Amino acid sequence: MHKYKLLLNPSLDETVHVVNEALKKGFLSLLVGLCRVNYKGRASSVLGWGERLVIIKRDGSVLVHRTWDFQPVNWQPPGSVLQASTRGRNLTIRSVRLKPRESLEIEFEKVFSVLVMDLVDEAEFTMYASEKDMQKAVMANPELVEEGLRPLVKEKEVEHGFIDVYAVDREGNIVIIELKRRIATSDDALQLSSYVEEVKKRSGGRGVRGILVAPSASKKALFLLEKHGLEFRTLNPQKCAELVESSSKRITDFF
Repeated sequence: MHKYKLLLNPSLDETVHVVNEALKKGFLSLLVGLCRVNYKGRASSVLGWGERLVIIKRDGSVLVHRTWDFQPVNWQPPGSVLQASTRGRNLTIRSVRLKPRESLEIEFEKVFSVLVMDLVDEAEFTMYASEKDMQKAVMANPELVEEGLRPLVKEKEVEHGFIDVYAVDREGNIVIIELKRRIATSDDALQLSSYVEEVKKRSGGRGVRGILVAPSASKKALFLLEKHGLEFRTLNPQKCAELVESSSKRITDFF
C-alpha cells in the first residue's frame, strides 16, 4: 500500500480488503457511506440507517460521525480489536473492547468512498494546562476519575518518586493515581507499576489499584497497563484547568 489509497464507490469486497490491510499496518481509515450501528456493553444503543463518516485510527479507536455535531455519535476507545467482513450483501466492521467487554458493529449497505492513509505525526501535544491543574481538579472533584473515590493526599513520597494522588476507593482499596497532561507512554505505565508494587509491599495485604490518567495513551502503554493489572482513565487537562479557574473565581467572588 502506498502513502494513501482512495477508492470511490468501491465494491464491498474491495472495501473489506483495503480496510483489513490498513488495520494490519496501523494506517488511518476514513469511510463514508450508508450504515447503521449497534453497540453492546455497559449499556446498549441502536442507530438506524444514515449516511455517515467512520474513522478508524491506528490505535484501534473508532469514531462514527453524523453530518452535524463535533462529537461522534458512537465510538470505541484505543486498544479495541477490529475486523471488516462481508455479511450477505452488506459490509460489517466489528470493534471489540475486551476489558470491560464492549462491542460496536457498523453495518454498511453502501460505501461511497474509502480513504486509507499512512500518516506520520510524532509531534508532542502541548496544552496550556499543567499536571498541577489536573491534580487540584482531581483532589477537589475525584469523580473525574471514578465515582466513590476519596483522595487522601497529593505528592505522597515513595522510594521511586512522588505519587500524584493517593486515594481510597469505595471498596476500601488503596488507589495510586498517576497524572499526565500529554499522551501517556509506556514509561508512564511502568512508572505507575513501580509505585503500585512499592505500596503493595507496605499495604499489609490490602488491595492496591493503579490508575493512569491522561488525555490519551499509546498502544504500548495500554498493553503494559493491562499486563500489570493497571487501569487507564481519559481526562482532558484543559477541563481541569477550567475547573480550577472556576473554583478560584468563586472564592474570589465570595470575598
